[in-house]
Amino acid sequence: MSSQKTCNQTRRRLVALAGMGGIALAGGRTAFAADYPTGPVKIVVPFPPGGTVDTLGRVIGPAIGTAINQQVIIENKGGAGATIGANLVAQSAPNGYTILLNAANQIITPLIAMTTPYDPVKDFTSICYIGYVPQLVVVRSESPVKTFEEFVAMVRAKPGQYTWATSSLGTTGHLAEEMINQQAGLNMPVVGYRGGGPALTDTIAGHTTAMVEPVPSAIPHVRAGRLRVLAVTSPKRASSLPDVPTVAESGLPGFALPSWYALWGPANLPADVTQTLFEATQRALKAPATREKLANMAFETIAGSPQELNEVMRIETAKYAAIVKQANIKV
Repeated sequence: MSSQKTCNQTRRRLVALAGMGGIALAGGRTAFAADYPTGPVKIVVPFPPGGTVDTLGRVIGPAIGTAINQQVIIENKGGAGATIGANLVAQSAPNGYTILLNAANQIITPLIAMTTPYDPVKDFTSICYIGYVPQLVVVRSESPVKTFEEFVAMVRAKPGQYTWATSSLGTTGHLAEEMINQQAGLNMPVVGYRGGGPALTDTIAGHTTAMVEPVPSAIPHVRAGRLRVLAVTSPKRASSLPDVPTVAESGLPGFALPSWYALWGPANLPADVTQTLFEATQRALKAPATREKLANMAFETIAGSPQELNEVMRIETAKYAAIVKQANIKV
């Protein structure tokens, strides 16, 4: 089954599940939920400042704070393929005061790492499937290539001489780069960084050749003239960049790998606390100011329930496992 068909099937399932999202955890709140929260809530971002996950956190964090009438603090804990920050949340008390904002690498990293300190399903409680964004294939503005086809030709002409940058090994950007290598027949090593910010900086400086990075963190550099977009990795063109073709349109039919994001708590988070956080995130994502900011980031908002997030994880884990096996990715 093609990536595009899988993506479309996933989307149809999400649309169907979205209608059940508000019902799935319906029921009376306990006294514990009525008392929660009584203090600040910390959202752990397992990457340094400057990347897409961090950007998203700083957009939705204040809105979630407004919804729960408490301060929401963004804490960056980058490193080790995002496992340091994720493990911090997995080891925290299941009381709703420390939660995780992560991308799809939440389930990808355990597939490619020899060991991880947690199980991405058993050691976490799903809170909300936030949504997804297209990813951009970018090169520095001074690059001689102006199209994806030219880029492929350049790399093929000098195997092993060019490099990809990725925000972290185990991200959807990393998998997209590996898929391009495989489907286009490129010999182009991937260099992992400790976040999107440092990786973008090195791509702009010319220390690496190209990068696949989600729209939110890449687009400011594109608009400032520091990066050039060659293609988008989503099944359709990005609304914010309608003139930029997809990878599928640029010589790799069926290619599709956007980046998605979600909130998790530690395992055994009480159902009523989970519901409170889910509903607060829903309200935050529906707030006009938040919607405008996310739209500017080309973000496709889902605001899916914990059950919906579990279904996304099940479907995507199977898809990513196939990609990892075929590319023989191990770190």
